Amino acid sequence: MKFYITTPIYYVNDIPHIGHAYTTVAADVISRYKRLCGYQVFFLTGTDEHGQKVDKAAKERGKTPREHADSMIDNFKNLWKKLNISNDAFIRTTDERHIKIVREILQKLFDEEKIKSRSYSGWYCVPDERFWTEKEIMGGNCPDCGRPVEHIEEENYFFEMSKYQQQLIKYIEENPNYILPETRKNEVLGFLEKPLGDLCISRPKERLSWGIPLPFDENYVTYVWLDALVNYYSATKYLAPNGEEWWPADQHLLGKDILTTHSVYWSTMLMALDMPLPKKIYAHGWWTVNGEKMSKSRGNFVDPHEFINKYGVDAVRYFLMREVPFGLDGDFSAIALRRRINSDLANDLGNLLSRTLNIIKKYREGKIPPEIDSKDNEMKSEIKGLLSGPTSARAFDSLMGNLQFHYALSFIWNIIGKMNYYAQNSAPWREKDKDILSNTLYTLAEGLRIIAVYIYPFMPETGQEIWNQLGINEKIDENKFKEVIEWGGLKPDTNIKIGRQLFPRVEEKIEISDKGAMAESAGLSEEKQLISIEEFAKLDLRVGEIKHAERIEKSKKLIKLKVDIGTEERQVVAGIAESYIPEELIGKKIILVSNLKSAKLMGVESKGMILAAGTNERTVIATFEADVKPGAKVK
Repeated sequence: MKFYITTPIYYVNDIPHIGHAYTTVAADVISRYKRLCGYQVFFLTGTDEHGQKVDKAAKERGKTPREHADSMIDNFKNLWKKLNISNDAFIRTTDERHIKIVREILQKLFDEEKIKSRSYSGWYCVPDERFWTEKEIMGGNCPDCGRPVEHIEEENYFFEMSKYQQQLIKYIEENPNYILPETRKNEVLGFLEKPLGDLCISRPKERLSWGIPLPFDENYVTYVWLDALVNYYSATKYLAPNGEEWWPADQHLLGKDILTTHSVYWSTMLMALDMPLPKKIYAHGWWTVNGEKMSKSRGNFVDPHEFINKYGVDAVRYFLMREVPFGLDGDFSAIALRRRINSDLANDLGNLLSRTLNIIKKYREGKIPPEIDSKDNEMKSEIKGLLSGPTSARAFDSLMGNLQFHYALSFIWNIIGKMNYYAQNSAPWREKDKDILSNTLYTLAEGLRIIAVYIYPFMPETGQEIWNQLGINEKIDENKFKEVIEWGGLKPDTNIKIGRQLFPRVEEKIEISDKGAMAESAGLSEEKQLISIEEFAKLDLRVGEIKHAERIEKSKKLIKLKVDIGTEERQVVAGIAESYIPEELIGKKIILVSNLKSAKLMGVESKGMILAAGTNERTVIATFEADVKPGAKVK
């Protein structure tokens, strides 16, 4: 089985920021998981080195465009190394073999009369390297980037893209997973409702010399986007492993700002060439800062090196994949990153490993104890089922296959939470029965071994470190996922090797830039108002058990719940979809405000409200430490 995934190729006119890291880490997570599942993976990334922006940046630095590109690519290569990116190839659009393939494709289109020469008069945006019509510009500015456009009249070459408009619409409608998520597909179909013009694929050399010369007219160079898009195909001809056929790509991964170029320009070009289209194009959201798209010109540039150096590579990788459902926009916050580290990584995962290994060291002389099956219990069976059961493996595979990284990690952390609960309530340090103690310690250690496999695609260093400390002298990536998550892989009498603390807690120092956000998240700006006991008594708080949960279509925050409150089953809508997946909510005991007037949210009726706490970054529902019956009054 083969799997071919790409990131966009990144412009070399600037240094990479956290947005570039986001796309590339996501592609790396998919690649590592697919390799664990037995796929032969081709993971491609690289740099886009032609065009007017690169030419301009080079002149500003007093360099030739090639010198500028050569000096900039290490910014990307060094960051990918620092982020543990496992790409198989790095393509540059200045590669001679790439240039040769671009020219061959252009010549084929020209020979088949799918490229025509004509005069053109229109408005041109230099930063975006794109023409706009009179109707499209907004107050003399580019409708995309907002910067001034200039009027240009010149002879140029055009790819007859308009001929493929209906064919592309039909293809998208017949292949509903071609463009994801659903909202992006609808955006493209909306764009295609208007007449699709032809694509100008050339720039006169007298205006721009830095580009690939057209094979049929050396007085022109190739439009940078056409040159760049071809990289996905050209790389398969000279960079792919084993000389095998890798086209079409299984997954193009990109930011939503370049969706049109990939879904329309690239798709119609491939149709004109009678070549297969990529299987999926997935356009994710942006990381914003204070609600604005990140860019150096806006002064809100987030340097990933700073956060990796400060908090560690796996903490940054985890945060990027966990904080926001993939596909949606998310606001980058150092406060949210620190909270994730302290809560999820230090408190939940780090403490679970430390507690387990130290008890094994103290009570079992540092050796993994045997498992005594006859002493199994309900919690242990649940942990085993969640970790190594076929249903759980399929659920996790589905989440990963659909790029639902946020929910895949939520699935894992749900199990980690159950293991911490098991460790706390079984209190192995007080257990006198040797069989029960062995059972408990083996369950925790074996659970950690499997958890390490689940988190490995997201946090490869951490996953491997857990194995090392459990005394396992193997590499996780040398195993197959379905085989290695089977229960019982940890051998009794293995000597543990307690090592470094996985994730030390981060001291919460309030920086000047954080104060506003801290005050807002803590509710410090609101004046406290006291209420009487009589007013509080008006609330009818009841224990509820969640029986069913499902996401509400077209909403990124809302989940529809069916809640048993003893006397009846209530339908409740809760804004917790960014913190929980529906499946993990089933069976949870919650607190319901049962005498709240019903309301409609997104057209769905809600009869009550569940209690929860948290911030914009994370919401946690209020639940119970011990078992309580649905319908019991909360006092």
